[in-house]
Amino acid sequence: MPLRAKEKKERALQTKLFLKAFRSHSPKSAMVRRPNRPGIHGGKRTRQGSEFKLQLAEKQKIRISYGLSEKQMKNLVNEAFSKAKTIDISVPSYIINKLETRLDNVVYRMGFAPSRIVARQIVNHGHITVNGRGVTVPSYSLKMGDVVAVKESRKSSPLFRDLPNTLKGHNEPSWLLVDDAAVSGKVKTKPEGVELPFDINLIIDYYSR
Repeated sequence: MPLRAKEKKERALQTKLFLKAFRSHSPKSAMVRRPNRPGIHGGKRTRQGSEFKLQLAEKQKIRISYGLSEKQMKNLVNEAFSKAKTIDISVPSYIINKLETRLDNVVYRMGFAPSRIVARQIVNHGHITVNGRGVTVPSYSLKMGDVVAVKESRKSSPLFRDLPNTLKGHNEPSWLLVDDAAVSGKVKTKPEGVELPFDINLIIDYYSR
């Protein structure tokens, strides 16, 4: 989906999902310039809607935010239902942990990319290593202790040349540890204290129908 279409989706869902890198944090953000829903009736107040409508909206928020297909999202929820109990974790926590430990998300959270969309491209193009080995799969699931880094041969490229300085002003989540100078980071613990712009329980209810 083109970025402009995704910004339109943000307006429709009335939630900022930070899809357009630096622009999402600036006054040029679509949610700042045009906060109403798209369409000729976008400025009108809307009723809260049915429970299903709320569940559907939350499901769309999480899919768009993390760049998942409907099949990927459904498979993740089904996996959570089948595996969460066996490792003594709640279904919502399982889903959040799996989403947050995706390689593209960790690259974004560490500050190596300004958005998940850019992070996905960086991984796809072979710029990232995990424990010293190149990985080009954005959905690659990281574990505690894994080290993520920009390839040594790519650090001098215009894409990453200024990253050591940029990272000095970046605050990564507490479950990650970033070495600014080396442009690398480590997964210290399982994701914790993650603030998300959607209600994970409504998403679970949607797929439990």
